[in-house]
Amino acid sequence: MDQVGVAIIGAGFVGNLHLEALRQVPEARIVGVASPTPGRAEAVARRHGVPFAVIDYRSLLDRPDVDMVTLALPNDLHCAAAVDAAAAGKHVVCEKPLATSLAECDRMIAACQAAGVKLMYAEELCFAPKYVRAKLLADEGALGRVYLVKQSECHFGPHSDWFWNVERSGGGVLMDMGCHSIEFARWIFGRPRPISVYAQLGRYVHGERTRGEDHSICIVEYEGNRFGVAENSWARPGGVDDRAEIYGSAGLTVADLLRGSSLVTFSEPGYGYAVEKAPDTRGWTFTMFEENWNYGFPQEMAHFVRCVRDNLPPLETGEDGRLVIEIICAAYESARLGQKVALPFRSEARRPIDHWNQ
Repeated sequence: MDQVGVAIIGAGFVGNLHLEALRQVPEARIVGVASPTPGRAEAVARRHGVPFAVIDYRSLLDRPDVDMVTLALPNDLHCAAAVDAAAAGKHVVCEKPLATSLAECDRMIAACQAAGVKLMYAEELCFAPKYVRAKLLADEGALGRVYLVKQSECHFGPHSDWFWNVERSGGGVLMDMGCHSIEFARWIFGRPRPISVYAQLGRYVHGERTRGEDHSICIVEYEGNRFGVAENSWARPGGVDDRAEIYGSAGLTVADLLRGSSLVTFSEPGYGYAVEKAPDTRGWTFTMFEENWNYGFPQEMAHFVRCVRDNLPPLETGEDGRLVIEIICAAYESARLGQKVALPFRSEARRPIDHWNQ
């Protein structure tokens, strides 16, 4: 096929990011967008020139010109939509985190395998240009033997209210952004086997809004005497801070994803709520230029589209997304016990955070 027909399921913040990214991919043809919120899909379709806007995503799955769907939905809806898409013979790109339980992850993986379609895990940090360059340094031996990877993404809270509800999100900031940091370290290391996890979690600022944690620190030990440190926050004022540090026996590199390519801005009313990742842009902030590109969304979507068109294995798979959820479940258990937890970890919890909120 010359072009891959893509439907976007979800028309909120992430759905718009997916649409903007796919518009930069010549191999992609955006067929339609779906949202159950009245008027939202129509508004997004008009803004981006998308032919079809629907309330029920299943009507897009019936279309023969749709080859692939991207899931830009609240976390608790990922599994059902992925299973429906697989049954319709559509390849699936699922936004992080993969699902809200290991059982749901297993259902999604099994459904896609049975249907012979790809389940691709949308971890954009593995496509962000600065971070890709950092990995090249590590892979070519410029840092020696890499033994420690730190990654953090911090700001003052999520961009949509449903994140505060652990019934929908599955957890707090560890689920929302810790999944980025955990997979980033796995990717830098070359995906070695994780051995154990230790986590410290707390509700420090937003306890009146959520039963989830608003700051988390998670240390994952990997085979080969290597460690990944994930620090994530919904409690940090001042806009988004997204950075990584990679330490080796012969060097180190530090990548600040946002501040080296941003404007330093002061605004009393705030700005750009439909674009900026931070929920509040009042006061001093670092205003992103080409945010979508710097975060790697167009590169990520181009990769997944080519995987479908040319039948290639994706860089990030459903199995990768499942392992991230397994590590997160073990991290919540670690925070409850106050001690290190061994991996692999078996969890039958409905939500990862149930290991902590007992």
